[in-house]
Amino acid sequence: MRRATIVTMRAVLQRVSSARVRVDDRVVGEIGPGVLVLLGVAPSDGPTDVEHVSRKIAELRILPDERSVSEVPDAGVLVVSQFTLYGDTRKGRRPSWNGAAPGPVAEPLVRAVVDTLRAREITVATGVFGAHMAVESVNDGPVTVIVESPGFGSTTAGPSSSAPGGGSTPADAAR
Repeated sequence: MRRATIVTMRAVLQRVSSARVRVDDRVVGEIGPGVLVLLGVAPSDGPTDVEHVSRKIAELRILPDERSVSEVPDAGVLVVSQFTLYGDTRKGRRPSWNGAAPGPVAEPLVRAVVDTLRAREITVATGVFGAHMAVESVNDGPVTVIVESPGFGSTTAGPSSSAPGGGSTPADAAR
């Protein structure tokens, strides 16, 4: 018997030395040291998912010296909407995007994540929702973390919070 998959808000966080996004050869968002966030929205996402993912973006200690974006005044966050995080490749050779929320549902939730981060006085730059974007980043570490909202209403337990190898920080995991 196969379990039903609960699709939730998904974010890929990458610690970067710098990142920028261009639309039509024009830079529309740029940060120095901080976190690049590729953000995907599922059809069932709502305000609780926004709060959870925003809090993780702000508070995860993935910057140097085990600090978070909230703790480093000069750190920035570049948020880029990314429906392709929901590409389902289990069948055939073409990904299915059915797990991604349609634009009219996703756009206000992406905006809500950005607004929530800005309300925490975090410097946030963005791409352009729905546009074809060229994203440039200089990964630092590299440190890449996947964050998902817990599928509110789900009874399944999520993965352990410790890093691979038993450590609790990117430096521990590299040892």
